[in-house]
Amino acid sequence: MEQLPIFLNLSGRTVVLVGDGEAADAKARLIVRAGGRIVPAWEDGATIAFVALDDEDEARAAAQALRACGLLVNVVDRPALCDFTTPAIVDRAPMTIAIGTGGASAGLAKAVRQRVEALLPARLGALAAALHAARAAMKTRWPTADDRRRAIDAALASGGALDPLDPDAADKVESWLASDALIQPSRLETIHLASIDPDNLTLRAARLLGEADHIFHSTNIPATILDRARADAVRHIADAPPADPPPGLSIWLSQP
Repeated sequence: MEQLPIFLNLSGRTVVLVGDGEAADAKARLIVRAGGRIVPAWEDGATIAFVALDDEDEARAAAQALRACGLLVNVVDRPALCDFTTPAIVDRAPMTIAIGTGGASAGLAKAVRQRVEALLPARLGALAAALHAARAAMKTRWPTADDRRRAIDAALASGGALDPLDPDAADKVESWLASDALIQPSRLETIHLASIDPDNLTLRAARLLGEADHIFHSTNIPATILDRARADAVRHIADAPPADPPPGLSIWLSQP
C-alpha cells in the first residue's frame, strides 16, 4: 500500500480551490457534494487545497505556497506534486467506496469503479443505514463484540440473511434480528497455497482470508499473502494447524 486511504469529513469546512476550467469545475463538484465551502485562496481555518492550473510552474508555485500554510495539497493531473490524490468514487450514501491508484492511472480507477457500480444495488446505502439504526438491538441480542461481529459476518456473507447484493436486504434487518440466527461455531479451514504470489490465490482462498478471525501460519509465509487477510485478524505463528481452534473462523495456511 503506497497511500493511506482515509475518509475526510468536509461538512462545513473550508477548502481552497485554485484555478478554473473543467478540471477545477470537477473538483468543485466533488467538494460541494462532500459539504465543503470553497475559497479561491488560503484563509485561516482551511482544511485542504486543490490546484487546477495548466502551467506546471504556476501549479508548483501555488502548491508550495499552500503547503507553506500547513495545507495538504492535491495538484490536478500531477501526482508527483500531490500530498494526496482523489479516488474514483462509488456513492451509495452513507456507504462510499473509493478506488485509487496513487495517481498512476485515473483511467484504470474509473474502469474499476464502473465494474463495481454495476455489481452493487442502488439500495446498498439503505442497508448500511438500517444496520446503524439496529446497533442497540444487536448489542442486546449479542452482548459481546466478538459474537456481534460473527453474527453480522454470517448475515452479510454471500447468500446470507443480509447479503449486500440482495436489493431487498435493507428490509430484512428487523426479521434477521428476530430470527434464530446462530453465531458460527469454531471452524478451521485449510488454504493450500499454490505459490507465494498473492495473485495466484483462488477466489475461495481470498474470500476465506477476508473473513477469518485467526490466521495460523509458519514463519515462511510471506507478508504479501498475510496482507490479504483482514487487518484485525489475529496472526499465529505455528508449525501445524490448531487442535482446538478458537471461536470463529480460523485459517491454516499450508505451504506449496
